[in-house]
Amino acid sequence: MLGIGGSLRDGSQSERALRIALAGAAEAGATTSAVTGGGLALPFYDAGDAERSGGATELIEAVRHADGLIVVSPGYHGAMSGLVKNALDYVEDLRSDVRPYLAGRAVGVIAVAHGWQAAVTTLTQLRTIAHALRGWPTPLGGAVNTAEVKFDESGGASEEKVVDNLRLIGRQVTEFGQAQRAL
Repeated sequence: MLGIGGSLRDGSQSERALRIALAGAAEAGATTSAVTGGGLALPFYDAGDAERSGGATELIEAVRHADGLIVVSPGYHGAMSGLVKNALDYVEDLRSDVRPYLAGRAVGVIAVAHGWQAAVTTLTQLRTIAHALRGWPTPLGGAVNTAEVKFDESGGASEEKVVDNLRLIGRQVTEFGQAQRAL
């Protein structure tokens, strides 16, 4: 399972939410990896330019080989971050693959923002993009309001129910991936 998200700030609240969801995926038996922070500082995606930076190539290959994804974005001004959106734009490079885009893969989506409005609108955008890329958004998505919930460095949060929900998203992505592999 591949996690994508966070912000350029190491240890951001969105990156901590991603780590919790990936822990849930690992608990369900997944091997996990993540592209966060500086790994998301990629050149703007340009479909007309076939040349890719080393980081972009690594991201594309990681997505190509993942059985599922967990995508977490901070909510900035009611929308997903440009950093996460640009990373998702690189999935276009998988359009000609045998398994194009995110076809046959579960996508757990989580939005982290200081306020419910930004968290919910960002979550909606993440779900829409997952659908557009032919992914299967998990039944549970996560909208986290950091005005009410704070994540700590140890993988916990001020609200244990939020941690439980994020872990469940990770498990749902893993279970779907396991079911797809069984087919």
